[in-house]
Amino acid sequence: MPGLPVGITRWIANCACGNRRAGNLRDTMDIFLDIRSLVANAITSLADKGFLPGGTDARAVTLESPRDPRHGDMSTNAALVLSKPAGTRPRTLAEHIAGELAADGRVQSVDIAGPGFINLTLTPSAWRNSVPAALQAGRSYGRPRLGRGQRVNVEFVSANPTGPLHVAHARGAAFGDALANLLEFAGYDVAREYYVNDGGAQVEVLARSAYRRYLEANGRTVAFAADGYPGDYLIPVGEALREQYGDRFVDRPEAEWLDLFREFATRMMMEIIRDDLAALGIEMDVFFSERSLYGVGRIKGALDALESRGFIYRGVLDPPLGKSSEDWEPREQTLFRSTDFGDDMDRAIRKHDGSWTYFAPDIAYHYDKILRGYDELINVFGYDHGGYVKRISAVVAALSENRVPVDVRLVQLVRLLSGSRPIKMSKRAGTFVTLRELVDEVGPDVTRFVMLTRKNDVPLDFDLELVRQQTRDNPVFYVQYAHARICSVLRKAKDAGFDVSDAALSDACLDLVGHQAEMALVRKVGGWPRQLELAARNREPHRIAFYLNEIASEFHGLWNRSKEMPRLKFLQADDEDGTVARLAMCRATGIAISTGLGILGVTPLEEMR
Repeated sequence: MPGLPVGITRWIANCACGNRRAGNLRDTMDIFLDIRSLVANAITSLADKGFLPGGTDARAVTLESPRDPRHGDMSTNAALVLSKPAGTRPRTLAEHIAGELAADGRVQSVDIAGPGFINLTLTPSAWRNSVPAALQAGRSYGRPRLGRGQRVNVEFVSANPTGPLHVAHARGAAFGDALANLLEFAGYDVAREYYVNDGGAQVEVLARSAYRRYLEANGRTVAFAADGYPGDYLIPVGEALREQYGDRFVDRPEAEWLDLFREFATRMMMEIIRDDLAALGIEMDVFFSERSLYGVGRIKGALDALESRGFIYRGVLDPPLGKSSEDWEPREQTLFRSTDFGDDMDRAIRKHDGSWTYFAPDIAYHYDKILRGYDELINVFGYDHGGYVKRISAVVAALSENRVPVDVRLVQLVRLLSGSRPIKMSKRAGTFVTLRELVDEVGPDVTRFVMLTRKNDVPLDFDLELVRQQTRDNPVFYVQYAHARICSVLRKAKDAGFDVSDAALSDACLDLVGHQAEMALVRKVGGWPRQLELAARNREPHRIAFYLNEIASEFHGLWNRSKEMPRLKFLQADDEDGTVARLAMCRATGIAISTGLGILGVTPLEEMR
């Protein structure tokens, strides 16, 4: 666009790209992209008229949904961002932009608020167009074109193979898998990966605990060490060991059985973990063993790569935070220049005695992922791994020469309740409630949905009594019931002789849908592509759960309103055209709900049991 400021040209090009996608692909029809392009065109027009000088940066121009619906459907800060380079007051520039916007047939009204925000209210017909778009695209309606085949590795769960997964792991599993689903829907090539921590001291503790269960299986009475794993889940491991080896290792020195029992117990624990994940509907693409990094030069290879780039040196670290210099023995170690990449301190990778620190295999593991050719790495960690974020980000930046971004998402704790009473103990695990116990109690759909009803970095209460209730307070039931009601309406319409195929309904006269309760639902359907884009771009699958609750609320509200106002009923014998229009609206709502549930990994029920 000759003559336009560079910043504006880039912003307009992005908008135009989105608009071309919307125009050529009905599945990506996004009214927000359309109106954002309209704002871009208004800026172009004003630039052509000389209102905006060269060098203006328009990247900060946004188009958002106002928090207060009284402020319209959409709001842009364009006048506030561009007023300074334009050399005029924001409200004056806003008036010029508003004039350009008001000329478009999709805009019902334009208002200038506060210092210069521009609020737009769209015509009902602009929103109604989303209904045939949804019907024509089906489950692809609103699909963002963000990924374009980029390869993304999503590592999640990665629990130590020392026991079954627990409730907190269930949240990380639901979040990680839903995020992977969301990114796949947005066009990314996603690999789900589990890092098996089978190279540290914890698996030796597992081996010793399994040995005690092995002794029990051979008729011995044993006591567990304070740092052991006393859960009943190791009883089958001990029995399997006895079946395999008889009493061969009873009273034998640890050196004879430790490695063997470690491998055996780890393998059985991973079988349990795989079964636990399968019960939640999760299948990993890769299980990466930490032990595969040892003894074959892979750790040294990663560190050599860092050293060749000048990021490894010998040095002495300052005392850890909270430790006085008198209590700290400074020793020279091999260090990584993590502070060059924004970390708070450099990180030790080899101790003074020559052994690796726990960070060294992490470096090699991430180097391996980089070498596998991923364009982006996403790590889903428990909240207690917050201290890892900066060092992992630093080492990935160093190893990839800033080519591969890494996004670390922390998952907060889950508090399991029965009413107001916390549930803390497990019959099987002894100290925690297992993922499998939760899934067996309420089912995988309920488990996954509830785990996604809060942002991942916010603590979550999971109330077993609540999810058994068939009320609005039960978010899973509320959304599933909306979908089941829609399916019921369509079945009854078909029995009454209506053609309820998407092709037939996409020709409905949507002008016959006009009540405020109907239009509120239509606007939610129209907002689905926007929610998908925001969720995928920000890596926030909880946005999908929020949206599903909102659209279900609008649908149930319309359903209840129809009891008071019969003309709002979906099926009306004396109004065939109006019935077809409402069926189209109903079906489009069902498409958004079923697609959203699918992304969360939840089955969209057609009938409530």
